[in-house]
Amino acid sequence: MVELSVLLVFIPTFFLVSITPGMCMTLAMTMGMTIGVRRTLWMMWGELLGVGLVSVAAVIGVAAIMLNYPSLFLLLKYGGGGYLVWLGIQMWRSRGKMVIREQVEELPPVPGRVLFMQGFVTAIANPKGWAFMISLLPPFVNSQAELLPQLMVLVGIILCSEFICMLGYASGGRQLRRFLQKSGNVRLLNRIAGSLMIGVGVWLASG
Repeated sequence: MVELSVLLVFIPTFFLVSITPGMCMTLAMTMGMTIGVRRTLWMMWGELLGVGLVSVAAVIGVAAIMLNYPSLFLLLKYGGGGYLVWLGIQMWRSRGKMVIREQVEELPPVPGRVLFMQGFVTAIANPKGWAFMISLLPPFVNSQAELLPQLMVLVGIILCSEFICMLGYASGGRQLRRFLQKSGNVRLLNRIAGSLMIGVGVWLASG
């Protein structure tokens, strides 16, 4: 198992990494603003799965495989980034399923599996996420002890930190939506959300 002294350093370190504004947190805030916190949970589950896989890969050396097959990584980056930019443009133009509307309309919601994949691809194709995990996580692993129990504890802590922070960002986006809707600035709200989404897409593709 992981020693208490290690956990006392590990928990605040990774909580600070999680709470720092980044692609996944910005995406959570944008979706909280446009589709609400409850629907954003689908994206969060995908992001958590991606972060969990990246964390395990950083420890067991799968990152080296990704470096040997850069075309796969580039496909995820550019494909995922391009899709998020397209969504952002749609939101800026007040179009699409994720747009905020002045009146309630009977529109089919964005499928949960689509939201799930957005979160998953954003986490997997995030170069800075890989860099953080590769540089920060392995030093906390004791090579003299059994690996699996350590990974279960450390990755569990990482996922809890990510979930708490994404929930906070999504809730913040929801509050911003309420504030702007009260003043009738729905178009402005769509443009803010669209700009954030475009920013995440460009960030993902160019990172």
